[in-house]
Amino acid sequence: MPDESRGRVYLRAADEQLEGTYEPPMPLPEYVDRALDNPTIAANAARYLLAAIESQGTRTVVERGEERRRYRFFDDPFNDGEHAVLGNTKPLNAFVDDLRTIAAGRGKDEKIVWIDGPTATGKSELKRCLVNGLREYSKTPEGRRYTLEWNISGAGGNERGLSYGEETENKDDDWYKSPVQIHPLSAFPRPVRTDLLADINDQSEYPISVDADLDPFSREAYDYLEKQYRSEGRAELFSAITDPEHLRVTNYIVDVGRGIGVLHAEDDGSPKERLVGSWMAGMLRELDSRGRKNPQAFSYDGVLSQGNGLVTIVEDASQHADLLRRLLNVPDERRVKLDKGIGMDLDTQLIVISNPDLDAELDQYADQNGSDPLKALKRRLTRHEFKYLTNRRLEAELIRRELLGETGVGDDTLAQAEDDAESDISASRQRNGSRRGPTSEQSSDSTSAASAAAPSSTNDGVRDSLRDAVRLDVRDERGRTHQRELAPHAIGAAATYSVVSRLDGDDLPPGISLVEKALLFEQGYIGDGDDRRDVSEFDFDGEDGQTGIPVTYTRDVIADLLQGDTDRSHPNLDVSGVRMPEDLLEAMMKGLKDAPVFSRAEAAEFENRLPAVREFIRSRQREDVLDAMLAHAGVTEATVAEYVEHVYAWDADEPVESSRSEEPIEPDPLKMKVFETEHLGRFSTADYDGDRPRSSVRDFRRQTVIRALTRYAWQNRGEGFSVADVDLAAIPELREVLEANDWDDVRRHFPDFDPHEWNDPPEGTETEQVKELTLDQMETQGYSRASAELTSRVVVRSIAEGW
Repeated sequence: MPDESRGRVYLRAADEQLEGTYEPPMPLPEYVDRALDNPTIAANAARYLLAAIESQGTRTVVERGEERRRYRFFDDPFNDGEHAVLGNTKPLNAFVDDLRTIAAGRGKDEKIVWIDGPTATGKSELKRCLVNGLREYSKTPEGRRYTLEWNISGAGGNERGLSYGEETENKDDDWYKSPVQIHPLSAFPRPVRTDLLADINDQSEYPISVDADLDPFSREAYDYLEKQYRSEGRAELFSAITDPEHLRVTNYIVDVGRGIGVLHAEDDGSPKERLVGSWMAGMLRELDSRGRKNPQAFSYDGVLSQGNGLVTIVEDASQHADLLRRLLNVPDERRVKLDKGIGMDLDTQLIVISNPDLDAELDQYADQNGSDPLKALKRRLTRHEFKYLTNRRLEAELIRRELLGETGVGDDTLAQAEDDAESDISASRQRNGSRRGPTSEQSSDSTSAASAAAPSSTNDGVRDSLRDAVRLDVRDERGRTHQRELAPHAIGAAATYSVVSRLDGDDLPPGISLVEKALLFEQGYIGDGDDRRDVSEFDFDGEDGQTGIPVTYTRDVIADLLQGDTDRSHPNLDVSGVRMPEDLLEAMMKGLKDAPVFSRAEAAEFENRLPAVREFIRSRQREDVLDAMLAHAGVTEATVAEYVEHVYAWDADEPVESSRSEEPIEPDPLKMKVFETEHLGRFSTADYDGDRPRSSVRDFRRQTVIRALTRYAWQNRGEGFSVADVDLAAIPELREVLEANDWDDVRRHFPDFDPHEWNDPPEGTETEQVKELTLDQMETQGYSRASAELTSRVVVRSIAEGW
């Protein structure tokens, strides 16, 4: 049947997913042989965590305007970026550097990694990213993680295994794994283990150490076997104890509870229960261990037991402040006690995650100087501070994730800022051939505001998180579905406002606004050509990213805004379902005073920063409308290229190669004049003697055009370079010709255009024709007809008064 066939497809997919994940258990000598060939499988906790992070490689990102190397592991590549840690590359790299130092044996073994920062800065995402990444890495051949499992049944005539309950006839049920993922090499006596590790480390990049002896559960099995075979007089005692009938090495998939311990804020119990586990009173009566507690009756469900062998995470550490001092001896001694008579060695990387309120806990005795009882704890904590994002593009990605469930973090997430080449305050877009092509809309439906969206994308398939529109369906309280659109630049407006709220305004150089500072942090520069200023020219030493509007606030404001209708209307278009950038900004500003997360001073400061953001977004909208109006009237790259060739030949007094003639032709003075007067609009006929340029034109050609070409040729020098190799859009002086539209161009091309008639232009007028062409073009740029109508109205209204 068809349903059964589809079911088998899913079963087969599940089989393929698990294929190769698990290995058959192996004898201890076979594991030793593998470790000698591939030391990574014997790595201790810090070394394994480092290997997992490094296994995904790195990529280059731009943060605070500077290029940085980022480990792809923190992009959650195994889950398409679902729990990627956006931004905060600097503290993440410092965390990896700590692991590298520990793995290399150069210190910091006693340190506890402390991830600190405000709410919604990615700390919990780091935890999920670690869990996801380590789980998936342990499924790979190079990331195998191994432990021991025991079977004492049959030794000395004993038929009872390690089971807590009744015996079974299935002998496979007599095998029990170490409950704390003990390292396989822990089975060897220390002197032998030392020699073995020396041989392994001859082949290892990082020294591998196994300082932990067998855990209490495994020691119980080992001691029982040793007692039985010693009483029998076995000569090769260790071989008998570790015989494949009793001991074997098995791989396990790393996950929470097995290699990863996570203590959540809501977890309760005594400190010992939370850290290592508890005794099961009923089992103590069942299991006699020569007059003492039997470790088989211990639960091993504490966070350190679960995280032994890899990583232990204390989430929301301020809720477990009483445990932090009890963790002091763990990194130092690598040992805890089940009770006063039974101890357990540990190999785990300790990580505590907290909001800034942990600072208050740690500093409560700070004024007591040398009598501070928390001084030893603070000395062991290595702090890595997460901050709010200060990159607009990343913030837009985060808003989309929070609001729509979008995932995925690619190389273009940050690099796209360079592609957009926002010039000075104004971003510019290529148009028609040489210009950036119009965006195209991907149509798809969604069923809820929280789960699906249909963003538009650029021609090359890269999603522009700042600019793209989002279309989704929202259900009201009656179950009816309504179409909603977050217009182009709406998400970008919210992201820009959030980032600007987080920037320190005290370190702004003269003439630099907060919006420009945001652009510097995003792309590393502002301006173009001789006016270009790189972030390295500025000394931004303020507290950027420590306070500001969190993404959770923005998400909730947008979610509320999507419900209900607006009071907009149009005879033919559903404009009531469109949420414009100004709608988002206004709603974010209005909610500041009532939001408990902001103080009155913060709300007032954030409100004062809104006008600059509003004007910045308005400039983006103006560019879109102008580009659409002049899409079919602008100069093409071929025209610019022809002009450049003629200018270059004119200066060198050389002929120009022509596609229309087999013979080279002389530079055409009329073509150059027409380009300079009509397309550039820089000169008039008074600047020429007939077609011959006067000094002002000659200086422009040499000092602006040829100088730009020479600079470009030098920067891109190589064998066989020619004018034909020049990327005209890469030269600021020429890009202005290709990209810069203004209202004077509109006046020149459409002399009868009247912006006052835009909302309802009379039939048959040039204004009606221009509007129709503009809205059509805006639809190819990712706008819906409704959002194009609203955006064009806002833009044209702003210029109508001075027309």
